[in-house]
Amino acid sequence: MEHDPTRRMLITALAGISLARLPQATAAPDITNVQRGSPVLVTYFSRSGNTRVIAGVIHRCLKSDLFEIEPASPYPDDYFQTVEQAKNERASGARPALKHRLAGLGRYQTIYLGFPIWGTSVPPVVQTFLSTHNLAGKLLIPFITHGGYGKGDSDDILACLAPAARREKPFVIECDQERKTTEAVTRWLEAVRS
Repeated sequence: MEHDPTRRMLITALAGISLARLPQATAAPDITNVQRGSPVLVTYFSRSGNTRVIAGVIHRCLKSDLFEIEPASPYPDDYFQTVEQAKNERASGARPALKHRLAGLGRYQTIYLGFPIWGTSVPPVVQTFLSTHNLAGKLLIPFITHGGYGKGDSDDILACLAPAARREKPFVIECDQERKTTEAVTRWLEAVRS
């Protein structure tokens, strides 16, 4: 594997972060208005916490505003149930409703958008966010986590759902710990039960 100093720096920074300390956007039930004064917004969707950690690092380093993309009906806690639900949503073209809508988007010049790759694509809830928020004229900087599939078709999805946004090359990092851990524990349990 080729040495990547940026990746090493990010992994070192991530190692010292407690997920419990990350700031969370609080909101009214239907509309969230993040108004702390920064022209930069970090918005993200994270199921297992990997993307949340990266969002927290970016948020703190840039002193940006922070918004978490959440589905109105949470995904299952079980990894494999979530994978199945996301697969069904993708196959049917479903766009899950958002728990909160971001108000005041016009004030941001730069938006960092973080999400994991699900089944080689952008999670349906992130697609909902993109299709319900106008990013025209904004600088969109994606940061993407994945479990070994790379960035999938995310470039095409972002181009389709945010066509008038300017985009930077995404930061892409493999974070497959949840899948590997789940599979290892499942194999162990199968061996124990045999």
